[in-house]
Amino acid sequence: MKCQFCGCMESKVVDSRSTDEGTSIRRRRECIQCGRRFTTYEKMEVLPMMVVKRDGRREPFSAEKVQMGIRHACEKLTVPTQTIEDIVRKVEQEAYHSGEREITTAKIGEMVMRELREVDDVAYVRFAAVYRKFTDVNTFMEEIQHLISEPRSRAEEAR
Repeated sequence: MKCQFCGCMESKVVDSRSTDEGTSIRRRRECIQCGRRFTTYEKMEVLPMMVVKRDGRREPFSAEKVQMGIRHACEKLTVPTQTIEDIVRKVEQEAYHSGEREITTAKIGEMVMRELREVDDVAYVRFAAVYRKFTDVNTFMEEIQHLISEPRSRAEEAR
C-alpha cells in the first residue's frame, strides 16, 4: 500500500479491525520508509443486483427504495425505525443470498409483505394495496379476510 505522506510502496499492518457488521476491515499501517501511520479500508466488492421491473426494465437494487416503501406503509403506526431497518436488511440479505444476479419486483414485494405480516397487519395491508394494485374495496376486503383466516406464525402468537 502506497504511503500517502512519502509515496513509499512498503508498509506494515499495525492493527486490523472488522467494521460495518463484518463487511469491511480497517487497517492501521506504518510506512517502512518514513514511519508515519495511516489507515486503509478493505471492503468486499459486491456485484450489483439488478431488479426486473414489471414492464421489463432493469435497475440496480436499492435498499433505500425498499425502505421508503416500508416507511410509507408504516406511516403513523407504532412500528419502530429499528424494525423497519431490520426488515430492509433481511430483504436485502435474502435477495443477495439467492445467488441470482437479477430479482423481480414481485419477489421483493413478497419478501417485504412476509416480514410486514409479522410486524403489523395494517402496514401489511397498506403495502399489499400498493404492491398488488388494489383497485376497489372488494379487493381490500378479500385481502383482509385472507389475513384474518391465515394462521399466525409462532413469533406473532408469542406476542
